[in-house]
Amino acid sequence: MLNEVFYGFSVALTFQNLIYCFLGVSMGTLVGVLPGLGPVAAMSLLFGPTLRIPPVSGMIMLAGIYYGAQYGGSTTSILLNIPGEASSVVTCLDGYQMARHGRAGPALGISAFGSFIGGTLAVVGLMLVAPPVANFALRFGFAEMFSLICLGLVIISFLARGSMLKAMMMAALGLFLGTIGTDIMVGKPKFTFGIRTLMDGVGLIPVAMGLFGISEIILNVEEGLEKEVFKTKISNLFPNLKDWKDSAWPIVRGTIFGFFLGVLPGGGAAVSSFTSYAVEKRFSKYPEKFGTGVIEGVAGPETANNSGATGAFVPLLTLGIPSNAVMALLLGLLLTQGVQVGPLLLKQHSEIFWGVVCSMYIGNVMLLVLNLPLIGVWVKILKVPYPILFPLILLFCVIGAYSLNNDTGEVLIMIFFGVVGYFMKKFDYEPAPLLLALILSPMMESNFRQALLVSQGSFLIFISHPISAALLIIALILLLYPLFPWFRFRRKLETLEED
Repeated sequence: MLNEVFYGFSVALTFQNLIYCFLGVSMGTLVGVLPGLGPVAAMSLLFGPTLRIPPVSGMIMLAGIYYGAQYGGSTTSILLNIPGEASSVVTCLDGYQMARHGRAGPALGISAFGSFIGGTLAVVGLMLVAPPVANFALRFGFAEMFSLICLGLVIISFLARGSMLKAMMMAALGLFLGTIGTDIMVGKPKFTFGIRTLMDGVGLIPVAMGLFGISEIILNVEEGLEKEVFKTKISNLFPNLKDWKDSAWPIVRGTIFGFFLGVLPGGGAAVSSFTSYAVEKRFSKYPEKFGTGVIEGVAGPETANNSGATGAFVPLLTLGIPSNAVMALLLGLLLTQGVQVGPLLLKQHSEIFWGVVCSMYIGNVMLLVLNLPLIGVWVKILKVPYPILFPLILLFCVIGAYSLNNDTGEVLIMIFFGVVGYFMKKFDYEPAPLLLALILSPMMESNFRQALLVSQGSFLIFISHPISAALLIIALILLLYPLFPWFRFRRKLETLEED
């Protein structure tokens, strides 16, 4: 492994990849700082340019945007009480109260240091966990991969906030959208209705920009989001000894919980940060003080969201299964570049795996160096009026969609899904299952059909193979689980708590 690590650093430390890493984490921090523009929309905008550079460089930059956004999201949560990123929602509870009590500096400082520690230790976990998982996954054939994708989609719907039925409906819609285009086995168009733009399928990037970018702009304009930076002198960015003593165990627990929750399909940074906050409140000697400005309520979630963001790379790089919408975009990048994603990635494209992993060490150091000295710059950016900011975001989205294939049809698809995404959010339908199913649909269909070719049309192949059968049984149990009355009651309680 040491040889692989040295090889990874030799890839990540090239001048070209250092520049892309710096650009990624810088833009990621900016994306996290600006409310209304998440990493999915930002990565979608930059998807086109990354196709013109080597796959490892594109992955390093887009990955930097993802985990960089976790750093930047804490700034708006603490100073504006508005989460810049979904995973920073919990940070608002205690971070903003600390700012109101004149402790904005320690809140920002511990979030930066906690994010650095959690992100760095999670990279170590990624290096240790990924190779054994990839070796086990080499046993997977067509039937096993189909069953694994089924399980992944069910878990994503199972862990979705709110109605599981709505999440399953979105996943089903995504699977259908993924079948549109030219059939790879017989070469005939499916569900294209003679529209040239749809011959290559529904574009992942226009859909992502519409669901996560355009819809967010419409919502924020409709709600007239008012933002006022809390006017306080930001000093003492380095936490004192008492702050470190109070934050030590939350950082440790946040790193562990965050990483393993990030590995789960449907997990990631947001689930990790919410879980960390609940765990810290349970372990605390004074749980009644949470929400009034305790530093543990900032340290734990901010550590967990970075650890969870790194953990999400495990299923992507070892199994080729994205655990959230961001990982789906990264998978789309590799597939578009002709890289076979899955257990063989470590052997056939070791420069991508180890280069990306080692770049995360470098990126976390860059983020720590960038975030603390540039707090004043981020505060000034936060003061940019929304009437100026949102038209610029919309312009970049239109340019990004058109530049993919120089096709106005892609822009129309983006606008259509922007409107669809707006109504989905209004009626509490989650867009993430749709996007994940869209990227997994061709893989799912291909493995399903190839498994049937191997078995000469017999569906018994999916239950005669032990691993495939076990995966399908787990998926079936999760589908039937909500039928139990006590589970429905618990889900109602969770929804009430979130409201």
